Amino acid sequence: MERLHLTRTPAAYACMIIRKPPEEAFRAFADPALTSRFWYSGSSGPMVAGAELRWDWETYGVSVDVRVEEVREGSLIRFEWGNYEQPTAVELKFTPHAAGATFVEVTETGFQGSGDDAVRWVNDTVGGFTTALCAMKALLEHGIELNAVPDHHPA
Repeated sequence: MERLHLTRTPAAYACMIIRKPPEEAFRAFADPALTSRFWYSGSSGPMVAGAELRWDWETYGVSVDVRVEEVREGSLIRFEWGNYEQPTAVELKFTPHAAGATFVEVTETGFQGSGDDAVRWVNDTVGGFTTALCAMKALLEHGIELNAVPDHHPA
C-alpha cells in the first residue's frame, strides 16, 4: 500500500452562504443560546476575546476546552480548541454577501500526526463544520432545528 506524503500540513475549510446579515450569522456562533440550537449542546459562556470556555456535545458524551483568541464583532472569531498538547486553531469569517446575506467561512489549522492521521482529521473536521453550517442555515433562514449534529454519527 502506498503511503500519502504531505508537503505541508493541510487545513480544513468549509463555507456556506447564510441569507441573513453578518451580525446575525456572527451572533449565531458567538451566543451559546443560539449555537446550542445547531451545533454543541452547551457552553460555559459566549465567544468573547480572552474567554476560556467548555463546550459539550451531550449526545456523544464529549466536551472540549476552547480559548477565544480574537473577536471582531460581526466579522471574525478566532479560537483554539482541543487537546492543548495538540491544539488546533479555528477562524470563523463573516463576509457581507449580496442582498443582506453573509458568506461564512471556517478554516481550521494546526493538525498534527502522520499524513494518514492529518487527512482523517481534516476530513472529519470538514464534515463536522459543513454539517454545523447547514444546521445553522436551516435555523437562521427557516427557523428549523435540524438536529443534524447529534444525528451526524449515530451510535
